[in-house]
Amino acid sequence: MEQQPSLPFTKISESLEAKTNQQVLPRPPPNVPSNIWKDTHTFIFNVDSDRISEFDQTYGRQIEELKDEVKEMLVVAANDPVEKINLINLLCRLGVSYHFQAEIELQLNHIFESQHNLGCDNDYDLYTISVLFRVLRQHGYKMSCSNFNKFKDIDGKFNEILTNDTKGMLSLYEASHLRLHGEEILEEALAFSKAHLIKSLADEKSSPHLAEQIINALELPLQKSIPRLEALKFISFYEQEESRSDTLLLFAKLDFNWLQLLHQQELSHISSWWKDLDLPSKLPYVRDRVIEAYFWAVMIYFEPYYSRARLMLTKITMLLTVVDDTNDSYGTPEELQLLIDAIHRWDISALDDLPDYMKIVYSTLLNLFDEISNGLTEKERSYRVSYTKDKVKEMFTAYFVESQWSHQNYVPPFDEYYRNAFLTVGSFGYTTSSFLGMGEEIVEIDTFEWLLTTPKLLSASYELTRLKNDLMSHKFGEKREHVVCSVECYMNDYGLSMEEITEKFNLIFENAWKDINQECLKPTPVSMEILLRIVNLARLVEVTYKDGDGFTHPQHFKAMISTLFIDEIPI
Repeated sequence: MEQQPSLPFTKISESLEAKTNQQVLPRPPPNVPSNIWKDTHTFIFNVDSDRISEFDQTYGRQIEELKDEVKEMLVVAANDPVEKINLINLLCRLGVSYHFQAEIELQLNHIFESQHNLGCDNDYDLYTISVLFRVLRQHGYKMSCSNFNKFKDIDGKFNEILTNDTKGMLSLYEASHLRLHGEEILEEALAFSKAHLIKSLADEKSSPHLAEQIINALELPLQKSIPRLEALKFISFYEQEESRSDTLLLFAKLDFNWLQLLHQQELSHISSWWKDLDLPSKLPYVRDRVIEAYFWAVMIYFEPYYSRARLMLTKITMLLTVVDDTNDSYGTPEELQLLIDAIHRWDISALDDLPDYMKIVYSTLLNLFDEISNGLTEKERSYRVSYTKDKVKEMFTAYFVESQWSHQNYVPPFDEYYRNAFLTVGSFGYTTSSFLGMGEEIVEIDTFEWLLTTPKLLSASYELTRLKNDLMSHKFGEKREHVVCSVECYMNDYGLSMEEITEKFNLIFENAWKDINQECLKPTPVSMEILLRIVNLARLVEVTYKDGDGFTHPQHFKAMISTLFIDEIPI
């Protein structure tokens, strides 16, 4: 097919007053929270190749030598499976396990196949059993929760003597978040460990170092946390450990700083791309969140070999945001009908039918997909772009339906709302976009076909996304004007109070995580590399909507972004 030429941008008036039949259409005034990086990101994220070359010259050889040392530690570890698991746990928590995926998988498979009942057959303590359980389950191995029965008393309750082992209780608490449906012993373990950890903080029985780790875990357990953020925190925790390995610590620090430079370079590219588009000045109703969109992409996949995927996903995220905001905050029903018609045509000829400001939206969208298509190999392009376009069109159609409800002041039944909201939240559109730039050896056409079956992992992750977004936005008064949300629909259907809805939704969230945990156990229909992108999305949601709508109102992201992308770890 002959490549289409780049589409022109059309200037519009400063107030964005489109005219229909010579009548000025009423517009809501732009009410968009400001870009918190507007005055700083141009120079903060301006990274040239010289800085990376300088870092490579200073630390490159040392990093490779340390990497070889760590690999040797992993390969020649003693026959004791506990020693191996503890080392693997450290590599994961320090954020460097991606270097040793093959070695880790080989070791874990051997341990699991040869010793199913690690806890029952050995005299391991609570801390050890909990780490074994969590690490194996996080890597897809279904270690039995019956291993925790040994810690119960004659009454069938967890032995109170365990409360003297605060480190063990913290490990049990983390392990309990890998539970599946019906695992009552882990429900008991969660309640038991959480109550003790809270009490230990109140009684000030734990050391300041351990207390800091407890506070972090209670705020968001490891299974629900973003790996890149947790690695940064754990490096500081591990540095205070008397039994630490200086080799591991130095390798983790250098690796973090090297990756940070790569991320800064990508941010520099993304910032320049966004600045050249100049959409926030042309369309002042849109959320200017390019830094936050890149933050999201890094949370989905931070590893260096996913650089292309991050850049593509960030750009698509921003265009999804522009179309979403056009539907929610600016377009009239008649104009939005024209836009959705043009999107379904996906052709340059549709540009002439649009009002001026929508020409900017539409031409930017088509240009971006042309750019992305050109960045893929011929094999990747043959199916990835078409699948993604189809799902993005579905997403935009769902935006349009939602905008119609808003303009008609219609609050649909919850089931009707949720069927549409499953698409607006990006269940297919955002997920297919995240797969676009992943390598040929990881993503194949079978991956997209699997996704289109709406696997339980996908539905659980996006149920969490949609409902947590709505709940937190509603609770903190951040819901954009006239936009229907699940909380309103639920109130109308069932007559519940906000407190009752919060309780109901929290139960849904816990069940969603049990589904997520279950769907990541072997054998899996696609590789763990694919599954982890969807799991990381669920983790991203936990962070983004913890204190409100963190994308629309990103102030609490600022510290996270600074520590991840700006502040170098001292060596």
